[in-house]
Amino acid sequence: MAKDYYAALGLEKSASAELIKKAYRKLAMKYHPDKNPGDKQAEERFKEITEAYAVLSDPEKKQQYDQFGDTGFHQRFSQEDIFRNVDLGNIFREFGFGGRGGDDIFSQLFGGLGGHQGYSTHTRPRPVKGQDYLMRLTIPFRQAVLGGERRIDLDRDGQAEQLQVRIPAGVESGQKLRISGKGGASQASGPAGDLLLEIHVTADSRFRREGSDLYTTVKIPFSGACLGTSVTVETLEETKRVKLKPGTQSGSKIRLKGFGVPGRPGKQAGDLYAVIEIAVPGELNDKQRKLLEKLRDLEL
Repeated sequence: MAKDYYAALGLEKSASAELIKKAYRKLAMKYHPDKNPGDKQAEERFKEITEAYAVLSDPEKKQQYDQFGDTGFHQRFSQEDIFRNVDLGNIFREFGFGGRGGDDIFSQLFGGLGGHQGYSTHTRPRPVKGQDYLMRLTIPFRQAVLGGERRIDLDRDGQAEQLQVRIPAGVESGQKLRISGKGGASQASGPAGDLLLEIHVTADSRFRREGSDLYTTVKIPFSGACLGTSVTVETLEETKRVKLKPGTQSGSKIRLKGFGVPGRPGKQAGDLYAVIEIAVPGELNDKQRKLLEKLRDLEL
């Protein structure tokens, strides 16, 4: 489960070091185990706020947490790392807590990790993962919908690389694709970071997308709208001939089931909607004008 250290202390991300310390002191006095003997809920809350304070009171850990978020931070820091060199004894004395020392409480709640004497010598720190890279990748609309392969040029730690990337069908603008192990090298014998490709999809002149459905516009003449006609509808991969009934209105939609965004496992394909637009000619020849004038006289 994701942890929000700022929320745990009731703070905004912009909180100063002084506010972080003040918020922890207030909550720690409320939930301290010596003040709540046998209360498991208070104990869990005390553990939560103490872990939050251990991270946010350390400038380096706080910077990592702010930069990478909860998931990225915990890929880089184990619980041993979080509490390394955290002297709860001094903290509790500073806050005026009596009773058991910080190390005793810490051993009870966290199994002896951290403390001013360091983490347990029987545990090894988790290797620190390399930095993730973020790269913007612009792809055409049709490839975003249908998927495909894309070649990208990447500069990894000063080394040029070419990657062939698979674009999954249905990817959207703003979505990130993760390429494992193609980020920065670890400085502590850990795994390399990942490459995150932030997708940007270009607009298409014929189609627009809403969720898993696609929309296109089909123009028909006024006579076809009145009398009925057949039209050609272009999909992303083929064309379909569709009949329109007499009295078709401008703005009405023709649904082509399954011709939208391809389905993914457990999810159906979207549909394509052809939106009807009645075309009004910019100019008329004499014969057309006379016929339309007669229709106007007939109130059509």
